[in-house]
Amino acid sequence: MENTITRSERCGTPLFPSKAASSSGGAGVCMMRTTWRSGQDESFIYFISSFLSSNSFRLNFVPIDPDFIFNCGGLSAAFVFITNWECNLIPYMFKRIQKLKEEFAHFYVVVTLQTKEQNDSFVHSYFRFGMELGRPTLVPVPDVEMGFEKIVKIALSLGVSKQQHAVWKLKAERMRSMQRMDLFVGIVTSIPGIDNHDANSLNQAIGSIEAIAKASKEDILEKTDLSAEKADIIRRFFRDPKFYLSPKLS
Repeated sequence: MENTITRSERCGTPLFPSKAASSSGGAGVCMMRTTWRSGQDESFIYFISSFLSSNSFRLNFVPIDPDFIFNCGGLSAAFVFITNWECNLIPYMFKRIQKLKEEFAHFYVVVTLQTKEQNDSFVHSYFRFGMELGRPTLVPVPDVEMGFEKIVKIALSLGVSKQQHAVWKLKAERMRSMQRMDLFVGIVTSIPGIDNHDANSLNQAIGSIEAIAKASKEDILEKTDLSAEKADIIRRFFRDPKFYLSPKLS
């Protein structure tokens, strides 16, 4: 159970052991707001540092507007982390949230609510200050350690999703390229006497169908390993209507 795990045990447990470290040597970069750090207990900052290290994140302390910005897998996500729900600061907190949600595409607010009274106050304030559902995503947690674990988990999940999308785009482009090549080979091999090897050679040396149609016999002979007979057939196929309109005997 969550409350039976000690802080030191949680520090050293990666959230995604197989995905935390990338080929570049880390999961990403975590930037912590310097003024946020100064308002936290040193033991909690140590927990954060250790937890980030165990998940292969590099930690930097910088003067940024959100409390945290994570760069992970080519995607940036910003977080406000409210570790102490103080009623006298509620208007300031929601004004800040409203401002930051317009500046970041991926923006989350994690808030620690340890009592029923704090939870009721949060819900009341949420509607009082006109927050939109899901904008930003609000993540209530019972303690600060769990809150930071949620932050890292969100950042890692977004990074993995971004990488998977990039892989999908690469695969889709590769498939389109293969389909274009299949179409090219199909067209070129429809020329009498031209086989797949000849089509690939023409594609690499001359280029598109349009370029092949404009190429001279001398260009084809100079840039490919096709014979003079095949080069002449290609030239005649694209330039002599009597040749490509006449019946061909196999």
